Amino acid sequence: MRSAEANKQVVLSFFENFSACKVDAALALLADTATWWVAGNPDQFALAGTKTKAQFVALVQGIGAAMPKGLRVTPKGITAEGDRVAVEAESSGETASGKIDNNLYHFLCAVRGGKIQAVREYLDTMHAKEVLVDQ
Repeated sequence: MRSAEANKQVVLSFFENFSACKVDAALALLADTATWWVAGNPDQFALAGTKTKAQFVALVQGIGAAMPKGLRVTPKGITAEGDRVAVEAESSGETASGKIDNNLYHFLCAVRGGKIQAVREYLDTMHAKEVLVDQ
């Protein structure tokens, strides 16, 4: 069993790589069977719901297209216990149309075997819809 500290480093590495536009390196930290759940009603917020790794990859590619300079997700606080890693974070970025994304998040990650197995993402869905979905 990996330590909580080692699991915390896996999650921090994911966000560091993602924020540095090293998307392949970030995605390599997700298990092949990983799921990524985003808060919200999928009928009202297209990014909401549970995604497989393949669906999450497509979502990230869509965000990359919408934000050509990348999206920085900066952890502000992190707590780890066993295989659970909780991250409070803030995003910053600019869309191709000039909208500013500055959102607050809570990510609850399950890490086993050195890979992220599941993520639950809580965010301001209204802000994300306005900036990322309603281009």
